[in-house]
Amino acid sequence: IVNPTDSDAVGSAVQSLNNADIPVIAVDRSSNSGEVASFVASDNVAGGKQAADALAQAIGEEGEILVLQGIAGSSASRDRGQGFEEGIAAYPNIEVVAKQTANFDRTEGLNVTTNLLQANPNIKAIFAENDEMALGAIEALGARAGEEVKVFGFDGTADGLTAVEDGKLEGTIAQQPDELGARAVEQAAAILEGGEAEEEVPVEVVTVTNENVAEFK
Repeated sequence: IVNPTDSDAVGSAVQSLNNADIPVIAVDRSSNSGEVASFVASDNVAGGKQAADALAQAIGEEGEILVLQGIAGSSASRDRGQGFEEGIAAYPNIEVVAKQTANFDRTEGLNVTTNLLQANPNIKAIFAENDEMALGAIEALGARAGEEVKVFGFDGTADGLTAVEDGKLEGTIAQQPDELGARAVEQAAAILEGGEAEEEVPVEVVTVTNENVAEFK
């Protein structure tokens, strides 16, 4: 069972395991090379759509927004971005005026947002593909965060949930890591018992806002 931080970097390890006929189960992120027997992941496409709907409601379904993207090529960034793009397309009065990667990093989120705000001073919201970049965006916005500009994250991290509670972060899409781990072990058990693993196992994600954040903290 592998839980990669980098879909490219894990590839050589996965290929070595393939050569040794050892099945690989990827959790949360997959490998860009080699073959995995099963990919257990949060339903990032659905999460992206949920984020789009929640953010649209928060700004009255109109206005200019920014998108902070994760690590280019990673399955998490690709799927979250796809879901958000599909979801936000349902709101014709919302315009994505800029997209830029901040590599899932808080400091880069701060720097990228600072630069994008100079060119786009009238934005109403920011969607960040993880909480770390969202927290960086909040730093860049200062007093505007949660008031003039709504920020939405993804992951449901401890810091993200605190920011939701404080009113700085409009919301986040919470993953269920205990479920991810449990489903991965189930797939491993299926293989060890002589059966076959499911190729993809999506795990539901939950939209967290100020209304239900207490349930997750």
